[in-house]
Amino acid sequence: MRRRQRWRALTAVSALLTLLCGGLAAVAVPTQAAAASCKVVYKKNAWSTGFTASIDITNQGDPLDGWKLTYAYTGDQRLASGWSAKWSQSGRQITVENESWNRTLGTGATVNVGAQFTYSGTNDDPTVFSLNGVRCNQTAAQPTVALTSPAAGATYSVGGTVPLAATATAGSGATVSKVEFYNQDGLLAAGDTTAPYTLDWSPARAGAHSLYAKVTDSTGASGESAPVGITVTGSASIVASPVTLTVAQGAKATYGVKLSKAPAANVTVTTTRTAGNTGLSVTGGGTLTFTPQNWSAAQDVEITANASGTGQATFTSTATGYAAAAVTVTQAAAGTSVYTQRFLDQYNKIKNPASGYFSPEGIPYHSVETFMVEAPDHGHETTSEAYSYLIWLEAMYGKVTQNWGPFNSSWALMEKYMIPTHADQPTGSFYQASKPATYAAEHPQVSDYPSQIDPSVPVGQDPIAGELKSAYGTDDIYGMHWLQDVDNVYGYGNTPGGGCENGPSADGPSYINTYQRGSQESVFETVPQPTCDAFKYGGANGYLDLFIKDSSYAKQWKFTNAPDADARAVQAAYWADVWAKGQGKGGDVSATAAKAGKLGDYLRYSFFDKYFKKIGDCTSAFSCPGGSGKNSAHYLLSWYYAWGGALDSSAGWAWRIGDGASHFGYQNLMAAYALVNSTALAPKGATAKADWQVSLTRQLQLYKWLQSAEGAIAGGVTNSWGGSYSAPPSGLTKFFGMAYDWQPVYHDPPSNQWFGFQAWSMERVAEYYQVTGDANAKALLDKWTTWALSQTTVDPAAGTIKIPSTLTWSGQPDANWSSTTGMPPANTGLHVTVADHTDDVGVAAAFARTLSYYAAKSGDAKAKQAAKDLLDALWKHTDAKGVSVKETKTDYRRVKDPIYIPSGWTGKMPNGDPIDSSSTFMSIRSFYQRDPDYARVWAFANGTSSTAPVFTYHRFWAQADVAMAMADYGRLFNE
Repeated sequence: MRRRQRWRALTAVSALLTLLCGGLAAVAVPTQAAAASCKVVYKKNAWSTGFTASIDITNQGDPLDGWKLTYAYTGDQRLASGWSAKWSQSGRQITVENESWNRTLGTGATVNVGAQFTYSGTNDDPTVFSLNGVRCNQTAAQPTVALTSPAAGATYSVGGTVPLAATATAGSGATVSKVEFYNQDGLLAAGDTTAPYTLDWSPARAGAHSLYAKVTDSTGASGESAPVGITVTGSASIVASPVTLTVAQGAKATYGVKLSKAPAANVTVTTTRTAGNTGLSVTGGGTLTFTPQNWSAAQDVEITANASGTGQATFTSTATGYAAAAVTVTQAAAGTSVYTQRFLDQYNKIKNPASGYFSPEGIPYHSVETFMVEAPDHGHETTSEAYSYLIWLEAMYGKVTQNWGPFNSSWALMEKYMIPTHADQPTGSFYQASKPATYAAEHPQVSDYPSQIDPSVPVGQDPIAGELKSAYGTDDIYGMHWLQDVDNVYGYGNTPGGGCENGPSADGPSYINTYQRGSQESVFETVPQPTCDAFKYGGANGYLDLFIKDSSYAKQWKFTNAPDADARAVQAAYWADVWAKGQGKGGDVSATAAKAGKLGDYLRYSFFDKYFKKIGDCTSAFSCPGGSGKNSAHYLLSWYYAWGGALDSSAGWAWRIGDGASHFGYQNLMAAYALVNSTALAPKGATAKADWQVSLTRQLQLYKWLQSAEGAIAGGVTNSWGGSYSAPPSGLTKFFGMAYDWQPVYHDPPSNQWFGFQAWSMERVAEYYQVTGDANAKALLDKWTTWALSQTTVDPAAGTIKIPSTLTWSGQPDANWSSTTGMPPANTGLHVTVADHTDDVGVAAAFARTLSYYAAKSGDAKAKQAAKDLLDALWKHTDAKGVSVKETKTDYRRVKDPIYIPSGWTGKMPNGDPIDSSSTFMSIRSFYQRDPDYARVWAFANGTSSTAPVFTYHRFWAQADVAMAMADYGRLFNE
């Protein structure tokens, strides 16, 4: 998930640079090599239209031969002139660079510089200063340590050897004294005092072990690593991975076998089928030899399926003196399609516990890798998007194998952990449909927050609350919250089922939230906060007064829904119902399909304006009237809907909001079609089917209205310009009175520059076309596919992929549109340009799926060949965990970005990280210092390394899309 392209301290750099350059402290060295620490004192003398600034810069690190100070203003301050340095300004950023006569700055030395500025409006002092890329006015860095061995998920045996190893860094001005290794039972051995820090540990107890390292430096300060989980078996044993496997008829699959401990002499492992389906047999690796040298390296056992068998078989690996290992293999009645077998191969990798895609609860992580900042800000967070992809993946597995248990289980998992229970939304019964919420404006800049609540602004009435309660007998909302801290890394402990800020010691996943401060707020500027704010963390009012300005604050719960994820879950359930019925197994999924209908019923909250105001032609918050009936519905899938209420049941209030902004990338024709036409997914709300019927037409019209002259689909529409119902720019065309917006909702980065939205959304259009043959959908796809293929180059033999990445836009839709029938005319003045290209595996897979569905219905040979080429090229990038390519993350330099905190506001994160006006992305996420990728990311962000970090990510949604793209092609073309 890209932020719809929709976890410490800065002072640690001082320790890192000391390690790099410790011997150079006595002489002046180049700026990029010096260990840096600094103090800045800022003073100003202001008048009504201008001011002078005097800045004392004190070098507290190694001597510098050349220096550069940077900082930024938050208002309209403009540089007029400067002295004692070279001054320059870019936007709000100020750069102050040495003159030739003051370029050297010794340890403890101070230089004074000054400048004159003009300004209008506010004139707040800057709070964040950096010298040669290093944050000033910081406290000393703490020591850090990271486990590098063993690998997470590894298996060993009692009496065997577990090789532990760690890397460690001392705090500022200190040295490492010792590194100790622990498990949950305590210290394993005396600490290692010299690098490399290692320990060969012989476990005496079988079971699960959680290992971590602790570093202590010469000042007595200490730090701990993130834990690593391993399994210890009771005796010497054979280890097989994965322990479940699926193979299609006529195809082959492999699993790995190794030993849990080193043998004294060679060991022969024999694998045979010991029970079950005779259509499966061992065709490779039936006899394997392990030596005292290679015992821990997995060797493959190959299983081949014949052309007619189905069902399960058990394969057992045995060796003298070792406990046996058993693997369950399922043969799927899926023909001989190489693409169907690729689905199964990819599925097996995703579901293999050793791959690391899932938490102990079975929740899919956003990515296997933990250092991940895009929409989530940690890889082991997850989103409603990931849950919906799991449901979709398991629906496809049911199609291929006729086993619908995993599909039903995936929905139950989502329902248990991502749909808030009654205990999580305890005061929903106090909600008043006639007064859904109190108005507060959105603002473009993060620095414009908190936003003042204004009860004098008119709001409308909620027309569906009553019918939903009548249909389901509850005031609870049945919709997914969008974001979850699966490992409780932040430590809020907002556990599903009523947990409210139970803290870092809480077990299991924690609901969290983020963003909420305007269109310019990037992921690097966010302050994560709990969904159940009991004022235990944050400031005096929890986190509420970072976002909302009011006369008083109440402890409360609040959830936010991402409509595209709920719609995707409905879409997947539709296919599960269709495919299961085709197998004569409709009853296997009927209960889950009915729940999908319920999810779609509540998803209608995304059809309504944020404050249920009337749709169309709003020019101010006061003049835009509150809606009645359904005139506040735009019938599109908006960016979010949200709901919340008081923690105190005696307070007696709750609220619900929709959203007036809709992005084309969120629309889902298949979900709308299913909720209108599928009896299994029929929602119970009295007007639900009629609403979804309107939505189906409205979504299709929106696609056409936003289709550029070239064929790509532009951004979206909004009923609330600027988030405050302001008047849109003169001449801007409108869709049912809602203004065109090329970058709806957020602008950093622009929300419609990512080609992934094109591939995601048009895949749903292509599915809808393949099912219905709708000529309007075909016309959209004809034009879009021609454009997309003209920008695509694929070499399946070499595995090279070049598809669009960043899109730029100009113009606007040609004319206003407000007819409930027909399709808007083609645009001639709305244009797209492809700025650059990518080989992103998830986007390529979604693109291939779009082409497959389109070609299957239209017969377009070029689209079919392109889909095949993309899939074949993707398969060239397989690895042990899935399909991946290298990504150079230049945007990670932004982990140093300051976070806007109003002057005077102070608080703390659950782990004690301070939150104040000097906070940055990294300073409130100190857990990242324990991440194995922290050092190289920080070195790049800090400028001590010019090499941007390169990652090989395994995002869950992308890996699922690769698997399903293979299955779709195999199913649609039987190749």
